[in-house]
Amino acid sequence: MVPQYSASNKNKKAILLLEDGTSFIGKGFGATGKISGEVVFSTQMVGYPEALTDPSYKGQVLTFTYPMVGNYGVPSNELNLGMPLYFESDHIQVQGLIIHELCHEPFHWASTRTLDKWLTDEGVPGIYGVDTRRLTKKLRTYGVMLGILQVFEAGEEPNMDAILMNGKNIADPNLTDLVKEVSVKKPIKYSVNGKKTVVLIDCGVKYSIIRNLLKRGIDVVRVPYDTSASEIMNYNPDGVFLSNGPGDPKKCTKTIASIRELSEKVPLMGICLGAQILALSMGGDTYKLKFGHRAQNQPALDLNSDRCYITTQNHGYAINLESLKKTPLEPWFINPNDKTTEGVKHKNKPVFAVQWHPEASPGPYDTEMLFDKFAKTFEVK
Repeated sequence: MVPQYSASNKNKKAILLLEDGTSFIGKGFGATGKISGEVVFSTQMVGYPEALTDPSYKGQVLTFTYPMVGNYGVPSNELNLGMPLYFESDHIQVQGLIIHELCHEPFHWASTRTLDKWLTDEGVPGIYGVDTRRLTKKLRTYGVMLGILQVFEAGEEPNMDAILMNGKNIADPNLTDLVKEVSVKKPIKYSVNGKKTVVLIDCGVKYSIIRNLLKRGIDVVRVPYDTSASEIMNYNPDGVFLSNGPGDPKKCTKTIASIRELSEKVPLMGICLGAQILALSMGGDTYKLKFGHRAQNQPALDLNSDRCYITTQNHGYAINLESLKKTPLEPWFINPNDKTTEGVKHKNKPVFAVQWHPEASPGPYDTEMLFDKFAKTFEVK
């Protein structure tokens, strides 16, 4: 049976204001109201349900460069092993959404509601009908910017003077502890009656990471980001996994301290923010990228084999390659486009991390074998 949709309200006005005073006027969808955040862009063509629920986007206003979004609707909240089957967390994580064209009548057998209805249900505002090419070019040229997105009630006219005044003092989400906002508050266990157990330090984990560990017969204990090394070792783990997450890795001081100690005791794998935290724990450094890597087609070159993989990425910070020279870590992968660090590994221990998302969701699964590499480190314990 094909789902029936009611037409969304197409009469709401919306405005996006950047910190430099540039404004974009369009139509509103989703929830009415005003939000602020860091305006970023992703060049992905598919996978908006997964992207919008990725905790790494916490504090950000996401722009999709692909022209039409919402054409296959939104899937159900069906659960599997206690996790939503089609999403990367329990709810939408972005502050707001910016797109060029909104599909009002999606068509897909698994769709249960429109993108407009989903954002409305979760209190997230969106704007469409704006020139996302112009916005993306601006962010590429000048770097990501803070911005305000406001969606007005139907018939309400924007007060531009008031909006411009608000634009002079936009809070920077990267100055706050975003990881604290997305991490679990107490441990959660996921079991497939496996013979091995991994403790996953949750800095904003995507559910697909947990699924990848479970399908390899590994039980997972998901703990808060600030859990101490001694508490983690009390679980007698076969390995430790350091997840992705939002914001500046240098804010995660307790996690950095735990990883410094844990890397001496158990096999360890990190992804995205986890890679940056690993580097910091070993004496390396990180820095903020001009506009980040957010796409499903970012290259990662293996420095050992010269093989290049196409990967899914979502990060605004990177490891300083030069800083690795004073650490026990060595470069493993780099991005051929801008020569940024994409992966590191310990010179003597079963400890490694990559900047991209081998679990994809959405995107290519070419590097999912890294989960197998991690699992094999348990065999030598």
